[in-house]
Amino acid sequence: MADTINPLPTAPAAADPLAGLRDWHLPDPVSWWPPAPGWWLVAGLTLGAGALALVLWRRRWRQGAAVRTALGELEALRGQLGTGLDPGGFAAAVSILLRRLALTRFPRERVAGLSGASWLAFLDATGGGDAFSRGPGRMLAELPYRAPGETGDCVALADLAGRWIRANRGTAP
Repeated sequence: MADTINPLPTAPAAADPLAGLRDWHLPDPVSWWPPAPGWWLVAGLTLGAGALALVLWRRRWRQGAAVRTALGELEALRGQLGTGLDPGGFAAAVSILLRRLALTRFPRERVAGLSGASWLAFLDATGGGDAFSRGPGRMLAELPYRAPGETGDCVALADLAGRWIRANRGTAP
């Protein structure tokens, strides 16, 4: 009768009841390809931001090319002063250089017809303070017409022209 009450066979007391179970079963590792949609969005935004930054950097670099060239030409003119360039020719060359840069930075109608006092007033209004009409910048209008023996402070004029060029670095064309 004892056998009819307990139909399951009895296991030996020393045997482990969990020995028949399988070990942990880990899932397959997640594949890195294809990425989740969020990563595609992050990649697209990163590429777009990089392309925009490149375009803006190139535009700024190109806009600064005229200023870099003008500063280089001004240094070349300053170097020619020591080799015998007369002050009248120096003033005329600086005036031409400033006019060329002004034509790239401001509307042609505003710059092209200016001469004499109106040219100096334009230079004062666009970054010269009053140093062109009342300071060393007056040489732009006066020095080419002076007698060959008369000179002016060409170094001060070159410094003033350099300040004006740098002041108009960010001016949009």
